[in-house]
Amino acid sequence: MLCIFLVFTMQAQAEPSEADTKALAKATQNPIASLISVPFQNNTNLDYGPDKKTQNTMNIQPVIPMELNDDWNLITRTIMPIVSNPSLTPGGDRETGLGDTTFTAFLSPSKGGDWIWGAGPVVLLPTSSDDQLGADEWGIGPSLVVLTMPGNWVIGNLFSQVWGINEDADNDVSLFTWQYFVNYNLSDGWYLTSAPIMTANWEADRDSQKWTIPVGGGAGKIVHFGKQPVNFQAQGFYNVTAPDYIGDWSLRLQAQFLFPKKK
Repeated sequence: MLCIFLVFTMQAQAEPSEADTKALAKATQNPIASLISVPFQNNTNLDYGPDKKTQNTMNIQPVIPMELNDDWNLITRTIMPIVSNPSLTPGGDRETGLGDTTFTAFLSPSKGGDWIWGAGPVVLLPTSSDDQLGADEWGIGPSLVVLTMPGNWVIGNLFSQVWGINEDADNDVSLFTWQYFVNYNLSDGWYLTSAPIMTANWEADRDSQKWTIPVGGGAGKIVHFGKQPVNFQAQGFYNVTAPDYIGDWSLRLQAQFLFPKKK
């Protein structure tokens, strides 16, 4: 009985208003919001490789905003992937470990209007623990995010292009990424979302192997555990086109720990 009482007491103390929950949900959907968060995003690709196995990537991607002055913010996002890759050759072994890390720093005006934007460099760090898990190349390029948040909607686009800067001609890197995101916020912290990640590997040997274009979406909800808000989300995607070794379907599950500023 004491445990039950304590649980209900914590919930009562931390119960947010509907407006606060909706504002927090919209902030999680804004890649350059002034909100510290730590998402754990798990991506499962089905029928991957010649043996049609499952590939799994857990992205740990902390987002840290910094106030530079009254006019500008700097928002950093680091993506550290833990990858479990089936072999790309028939009958080969699965490899699991750390992939290449991506670091992005967005410079964004602190006073946004109807449109919010951020721009800055994206850096690819060769942190992969095995050649099968990453390009093992340094890379750099530009990144841009633009969004608007009318009413219950959060709609935007995030672009990046990375070029390798090593001199290994056999392992050139030129990777374009485009993520559009469309979110509609409902009551009680629920929302609908579609945020597929489209990529183009410009160094692929054939045009048919360059693009991965998924379509799909899902739903999410802000949940409070005592005073700790967490953003849970699930999305499913179908690949309209993809390289031969990538299957048709993928699933994304995410738990994002949120650390809003105290009022």
